[in-house]
Amino acid sequence: MKDPGNGKTQSINFEDIIDYHVLTSVDTPLRSDAFKIDDELKIELIEKNFKDIMQILGLDLNDESLKDTPKRVAKMYVKEVFSGLNPENKPQPTIFENKFKFNEMLIEKDITIYSYCEHHFVPIIGKAHIAYFPKNYVIGLSKLNRFAQYYAKRPQVQERLTIQIANELKDTLQTEDVAVVIDADHLCVASRGVNDVNSSTMTSSYHGKFLNYETRKEFISHIRSA
Repeated sequence: MKDPGNGKTQSINFEDIIDYHVLTSVDTPLRSDAFKIDDELKIELIEKNFKDIMQILGLDLNDESLKDTPKRVAKMYVKEVFSGLNPENKPQPTIFENKFKFNEMLIEKDITIYSYCEHHFVPIIGKAHIAYFPKNYVIGLSKLNRFAQYYAKRPQVQERLTIQIANELKDTLQTEDVAVVIDADHLCVASRGVNDVNSSTMTSSYHGKFLNYETRKEFISHIRSA
């Protein structure tokens, strides 16, 4: 890959992937046997292994405050923060025929995003802004939020999350005229490493009519308005 500092080509290793935030796959990296065990067994196994981590760190699991932490973490991982890994939890789209023939830009902005960085398993917190031009169908507004949150609830890279949301909407609405912008804070940057609490990361995925500069400009002006 090219070093962003000097433009020279160099070999890439695992640390480069983290330092340069390289997107390795549009699809979330999952093993073929990812869902061969049920949620309850996953919780049991994660609880056991997280207990081992806490013991290695020297924590006293007999303490009243800590004794149930492994189970709480296991349930949180499987049922909440990483529930988007399981395709059974994917929202069912509610689409309607575009009877009004509405053909202007439709925007849902400031959708709250909670995800986890797949490199360090710490939170990514931000806002997603979604727009599309309806053709034959429109989608229930809450489904835009639900799709964004479904793909966020898994270990993620922000670039992948942005693309996955856009691709889902293109497939669901049967249109290329889709745009997604995400502005997020990464705790892997704020709480460790450079400890920069002031920076945020913005990513975008523009398709169809949004490849036109004036259309993108209109979209950005809407999401920046109060």
